[in-house]
Amino acid sequence: MSEKLKIGIILGSTREGRVSPQVGEWVLSIANQRGDADYEIVDIKDYKLPLLGEANAENFGKWQEKINSLDGFVFIVSEYNHSISAALKNAIDYLRDEWHNKAAGIVSYGSTGGARAAEHLRGILAECLVADVRVHPTLSLFLDFENGSKFTPRELHLTNVNGMLDQVLAWSGALKTLRK
Repeated sequence: MSEKLKIGIILGSTREGRVSPQVGEWVLSIANQRGDADYEIVDIKDYKLPLLGEANAENFGKWQEKINSLDGFVFIVSEYNHSISAALKNAIDYLRDEWHNKAAGIVSYGSTGGARAAEHLRGILAECLVADVRVHPTLSLFLDFENGSKFTPRELHLTNVNGMLDQVLAWSGALKTLRK
């Protein structure tokens, strides 16, 4: 029997009061019910990556090792000024080869469902040789969060999360053959 794929659910915000941990845990709970891969939360805040050009070899090595160990990703993306957070861009830019030939899904949130941030992230991932999948759950700050802070997802998102995970696993499995 082949080894299960390893999929990291990357929390793309480090700000105080962020809601990405709630969204990430929700995606993880859905993913774990499937039993088709090994899923884990990867919180970029835990790695304390300084801005590029600042020295911190220990945290860089841990980040590099974590991303290298994964076969695919689900990015939990909040929209800041029509884009992704600076912390997420910095975390992506820290690495190069570790991203290559892997797949990613995106779950975004914001006033317009985080769609503009997701579209920006797609271009960044393409440059990193990460294949992003089509199905993209978009969460509204107005409809899926109480007072903009307590995550209360609507039922309709369950179908999209599972569809996204189906695609992430299919692409991650196919691309893994290129990395051997």
